[in-house]
Amino acid sequence: MKKYILTLLGITLAGGAAAQLKPEEAIKFRQSAYTTMAWNMHRIKDNVEGKYNKDEVIKAANVIQSIANSGLGSLYLPGTDKGKGWKETRLKPELFKAENREKVGKLATNFSREANEMAKVAATGDAAAAKTQFGKLGETCKACHDDFRTKE
Repeated sequence: MKKYILTLLGITLAGGAAAQLKPEEAIKFRQSAYTTMAWNMHRIKDNVEGKYNKDEVIKAANVIQSIANSGLGSLYLPGTDKGKGWKETRLKPELFKAENREKVGKLATNFSREANEMAKVAATGDAAAAKTQFGKLGETCKACHDDFRTKE
């Protein structure tokens, strides 16, 4: 019970801290997280399509896993579908519509699940399994981008 209360308190405090952010700050933090993830996705891709380096894949997968489990969703504050962080946001307003809430939750859950699995698979050193899992992880990114992010 104590662990449950501490977890609930942590979530509450994290949510409160995010709510105090200005929209442009939330956008900037979100863009930074996604840029870091993109760099690490490229690191994995380079390894599964070229000379495989287990240690590089593990490092990159762990970064992606950490960001996926960081509470990134708290940076999607109302009003952050427009505005500028480091650059103009590409988030579509549809992400915030009530009728999309369930779909957005499913997309986020799928991404976290596949990011966690990517870290597990990377730790095995199995290049073929890492390549397969990388494809699954990439599909979760694409699923969200297709519906909720404008193209550049």
